[in-house]
Amino acid sequence: MASENEDTEILESGEPVESALKSGMEQLVDKIDVPDQLEPVIALFGNHPWVKGLIVLLIFIVLAKVVEWIVMPLVRRLTSHTSTHIDDLIVQYLRSPLFWTLALIGIVASSSMMGIDESVRSTLVSFVISVLILLWMLFAVRISKLLLSEASRRAKPNAVVRPQTLPLFTNIAAITIIVFAVYFIFQSWHVDMTAWLASAGIAGIAIGFAAKDTLANLFSGVFIMADSPYKIGDYVVLDDGGGIRGKVTHIGIRSTRLLTRDDVEVTIPNSIMGNSKVVNESGGPHVKYRIRVAVGVAYSSDIDQVRDVLMSVARESETVCDQPESRVRFRAFGASSLDFELLCWVDNPELRGRVLDALNSAVYKRFLMEGIEIPFAKQDLYIKEMPDNAV
Repeated sequence: MASENEDTEILESGEPVESALKSGMEQLVDKIDVPDQLEPVIALFGNHPWVKGLIVLLIFIVLAKVVEWIVMPLVRRLTSHTSTHIDDLIVQYLRSPLFWTLALIGIVASSSMMGIDESVRSTLVSFVISVLILLWMLFAVRISKLLLSEASRRAKPNAVVRPQTLPLFTNIAAITIIVFAVYFIFQSWHVDMTAWLASAGIAGIAIGFAAKDTLANLFSGVFIMADSPYKIGDYVVLDDGGGIRGKVTHIGIRSTRLLTRDDVEVTIPNSIMGNSKVVNESGGPHVKYRIRVAVGVAYSSDIDQVRDVLMSVARESETVCDQPESRVRFRAFGASSLDFELLCWVDNPELRGRVLDALNSAVYKRFLMEGIEIPFAKQDLYIKEMPDNAV
């Protein structure tokens, strides 16, 4: 069994990380291979190596079952009294890895008792370590997803981890855990990763030059998810894209999809979305959207009456919000009219066209009833004199 001083010497001697990892794995195997505490029990069943190995395996399986059937239920009963459900899920996720860890350790320990050939045993140890790494990798991925989901659920509006950025951080955490797991699996089989890492770096540079547009979209997608200028369900207007206006239906790593009012889906690369001026009509303190009804009246009209009629139309409309309150503004003295504007709010930008149509119709009918004239541009042509040769 290796001592703690040997561990310190390995790290202080300036050896590469790969050598330290290999030595650490070998020391772990050596610790597993010496079940001194079990020798008195094993001696009761004879000295045949295969019998000893089977007994050791049986003991570890029984220990794993004790942990699964007795220890874990007790821990779960304790965590059930806490105010959060996270610890309950962690205990649930921990049950399978713990059982298989003890069972696989039993396989390695029993192989040392059976006198198996060293090369076969080394392969078995590498295989067992690889399986253990995969088991705990899956456990780490599930725990990271659980913790990030809980953090996004409790996040404040400006928090880094929130529902909009949750898929980004979940994927980053999963990829990081998988990369480390693959690295340690290669180390368990004593594969030198230096050449692989160098090849991956050269390949990454080549792929970066060949797919720069795709990478630009990918990076822009990451920044959009992190910055969250808009979210799914928002109505946005892309000023640099021909005035495209639509509802955001999907935010991906490569592109963003908008559903226009014509029920046409438009897919826009994230590099364009990231470099364009995007007007989020659903942004701000609330989702409500203000619409403007512009109308002109004759110069002989009573402006107070016009205000009252416009406010009455807004109050009688069922689609106009009570809060914020509607208002009327006298905007300008036009060429042939007094220009007014009715400002009112609707619950969603999607209702803009429908409500504007209803308000325009109501304003026109009320003006006819109230005798308020809506002027229109006209020209009078005066002929000063007829030409002498006119017929």
